[in-house]
Amino acid sequence: MESVFYRNIINELAKWKESSDRKPLILLGARQVGKTYILKHFGAAYYKNTVYINCDKNEKVKNLFIEDYDIERIILNIGAVAKEKIIPGETLIILDEIQELKRGLSSLKYFCEDAPEYHICTAGSLLGIAMHYGESFPVGKVDMIKMFPMTFYEFIRAKGYDMMADILLKKDWNTIKGLHDTLNQLLREYYFVGGMPSVVSKFINSNDANAVRNVQRNILSAYSQDMSKHTKTSEIKRINQVWNSLPSQLAKENKKFIYGAVRKGGRAKDFELAIQWLIDAGLVHRTARVSKASMPLKFYEDFNAFKLYLLDVGLLGALVNTPPAVLLMPNNMEEGKGMFTENYVCTQLAASVDHSIFYYNRTADNSNLEIDFIIQQENKIVPIEVKAEENLRSKSLKTFLQNNTEMHGVRFSMSPYREQERMTNVPLYGAGIYFSKY
Repeated sequence: MESVFYRNIINELAKWKESSDRKPLILLGARQVGKTYILKHFGAAYYKNTVYINCDKNEKVKNLFIEDYDIERIILNIGAVAKEKIIPGETLIILDEIQELKRGLSSLKYFCEDAPEYHICTAGSLLGIAMHYGESFPVGKVDMIKMFPMTFYEFIRAKGYDMMADILLKKDWNTIKGLHDTLNQLLREYYFVGGMPSVVSKFINSNDANAVRNVQRNILSAYSQDMSKHTKTSEIKRINQVWNSLPSQLAKENKKFIYGAVRKGGRAKDFELAIQWLIDAGLVHRTARVSKASMPLKFYEDFNAFKLYLLDVGLLGALVNTPPAVLLMPNNMEEGKGMFTENYVCTQLAASVDHSIFYYNRTADNSNLEIDFIIQQENKIVPIEVKAEENLRSKSLKTFLQNNTEMHGVRFSMSPYREQERMTNVPLYGAGIYFSKY
């Protein structure tokens, strides 16, 4: 039986529904993050009825847009295939994998211009859409929302800790201190399980670590098959090389991506397309270095220096075959603790902040000062340091703040919440909600 999980993105979908300038929606995200599930759930909760069509290899609709872009004809045919009456404003139309239909993506322009009364959405990845750009992508005629794996907050709600999740979301740190040990144990579980819905479902229903790891391996296998199926033969090897090098890249003290670590003598021109493929597929997050911590950060992006993180910390554990007990039991992990922690924080930030995530380092004066993440939050620059343990000594962050007296820093660590001079220590389990827009 399919588990019903709360997802924060339902709030964004509800806003899209009520928007006065609503356009056809493309829900973007990697495979198996739950895009189709959440669209169906959204339709059931917010509409009188839902019409769902999977456009991939569907003979009934393969010629839907070939003849013309007459929206009334198209709507009539969709209703006939789904055996449902389509009522403007009351029916959610989900055209899953619309990019697989000839002229499918282009049709969204005409839904926007000629029939805005119909509520229509589709799910896909940037990769799938990019592969069909020859279809005249409807620039400016669609809304886009990104979807990520389940956050830690969503994970504990899925486990039935709704009241604890609500306290966490309210950032009631005094009450949260009394829940600190329980939340840390749940965080260890999340490090192992991650946020892929099918993995979370297996964990909750079976409580079997080996069964969970098998589901994770199946997802990794599906991603490998995508690498072989959706790209040129000449690029497959390079994509796999970059993908398989990520754990060793993250394990380095300086996690800057090194092309030579992928292949001896490797250079940027050898792997740029492979890296972009992984980004477009939603499988990695790219955080670029900034040369200066000033507003707007994008002005100071260094395109030659960046880090890559996996989309999900649970899949990272499966990729490196970390024994489940090492992640689940306290004080069991000696090696790789920093790698898992930093990857976890990156995934939580990616799902909760609106702007790009960067990092900062300064090596010109041999000070080797590095800030793990730096983000633009409203009209402020926020430097972020990540600690895998309870150690609250923050030499880099302290030095950085001394040089940038207008800033207030954030440190994520295993310690409870506390305010310190010009920085706030936030427990790692609060990484996803601290900057949350929900």
